[in-house]
Amino acid sequence: MIPLDQVDDLVTLVRRAAAQWPDRVAWIFDETGLRCTFAEVERRSTRLAFALLELGAEPGDRVAVMLRNEPEFPLLWLALAKIGAILVPVNVNYRELDGAHVLRHSGARFAVTGPEFAGLLKRIAAETALERVLTVDELHAESLAAAEFEAAGEQAVNIQYTSGTTGAPKGCVLPHRYWLTLARGLVSEFPAISAEDTILTAQPFHYIDPQWNVVLGLASGATLVVLDRFHPATFWERIREYRVTWFYCLGLMPTLLLRTPESAVDREHDVRAISASAIPPDLHAALERRWGAPWFEAFGMTETGADIRMSELDHDELVGTGCIGTPTRDREAMIVGENGKPLPRGQTGELVLRGVGLMHGYYQDPEATARAFRNGWFHTGDLATMDVHGRIFYVGRTKDMIRRSGENISADEVERALLLHPAVRLAGVVAVPDELRGEEVKAFVVLAAGAEPEELAEFCAGKLAYFKVPRYWTLADSLPLTPSERVAKAQLRESSLPTYDRVRHTWL
Repeated sequence: MIPLDQVDDLVTLVRRAAAQWPDRVAWIFDETGLRCTFAEVERRSTRLAFALLELGAEPGDRVAVMLRNEPEFPLLWLALAKIGAILVPVNVNYRELDGAHVLRHSGARFAVTGPEFAGLLKRIAAETALERVLTVDELHAESLAAAEFEAAGEQAVNIQYTSGTTGAPKGCVLPHRYWLTLARGLVSEFPAISAEDTILTAQPFHYIDPQWNVVLGLASGATLVVLDRFHPATFWERIREYRVTWFYCLGLMPTLLLRTPESAVDREHDVRAISASAIPPDLHAALERRWGAPWFEAFGMTETGADIRMSELDHDELVGTGCIGTPTRDREAMIVGENGKPLPRGQTGELVLRGVGLMHGYYQDPEATARAFRNGWFHTGDLATMDVHGRIFYVGRTKDMIRRSGENISADEVERALLLHPAVRLAGVVAVPDELRGEEVKAFVVLAAGAEPEELAEFCAGKLAYFKVPRYWTLADSLPLTPSERVAKAQLRESSLPTYDRVRHTWL
């Protein structure tokens, strides 16, 4: 059996998994109850590979896939890897404008989808390089000739479009080694996933998390449970039902889970650890008290994979501190100033990363790639500090800072303060231009119970410095979210909803 540390591509990985755990359940799809063994994953992805070849797909082709959380998505991904083609995931919430952007920019020749999206893709095909829109029902191989599919670690296997929180989505070119580096780290380091584990994902497959969960399962032998999407009210029911031992969540998910009603069975589960990105520091201890399982911070990006994580060694000391951990074995991290030079420990600057298994660059955007990989380091756009022990503390986004009368205000910090209010369900904070102060703070809030802007402002004033309290308030029924469950700030700035000005005490 090939040792995992010698596997650098998805083709070898799925073949290895089928040989090592042929009859073990690899995937459980909760919505339909469908189960696939590791041997079935290998066999079915091979059938799809031949079907794609017979339809004319070639190595290097970009193939768009617009499907919900169903087995055909990961099977198609593995099939494309086998023939040397490249997956272009398409967000199932996209419509004519944003869907056409991804298809046009990627240059996809084929699209594979379900009946519900076929009409949309056919309508926008004329604006793109699409030659054919296929439904999964049309993918049938006429013959299954013997073939030994092969791939190389640095061969591109995805063009993964970013969430677009600050602009149009960019296509990250991800090689096989990106996925294997990520999965090997989660097997060899914390959380040390093995064949004894059952893991779970609740994100849509067009987003990156379910994809690396698939690779993690293939690398470790763990069973992967796939939910149709994230449902806070029933999430822990599924955790108990499938006896899940580890899962990853991010963005608003921890807060939404904590807002669900408490239950006598909250602690009746098999979860040994939870990894999450952007755990609200003020809620970290409450999350652990309620479910009786440790929550571990983790940091990663579409461009770089898994980069920084908390481990068992420093967990107890760091709960609620905002620490995201230390770099993984495949990463180096540094905090730099505006000149790109390293800053002394304890000072706030931009987090930069380097190591193996990063993206190749942004597809057809050499200027953006060069900006991102300056001086041999990937510039994350995130502000952070590093202590004397090399532990990293997240501060906020470089483009998500508000400059008010000379004071730097972290939008993330204001959002976290707002989420402590019992009536606040979601919050997003942005900068708006101001002639006197340069920028002012504006908050968009979704309420779970009644509350007025003045009440919310007073609450904020008890948590934050006066200059951080939002001047402008918009109460909304919902906020636009990225696939990574983060508030889409660019869309907030375009909002025309009524806004309360607490300085003038009037609605605008």
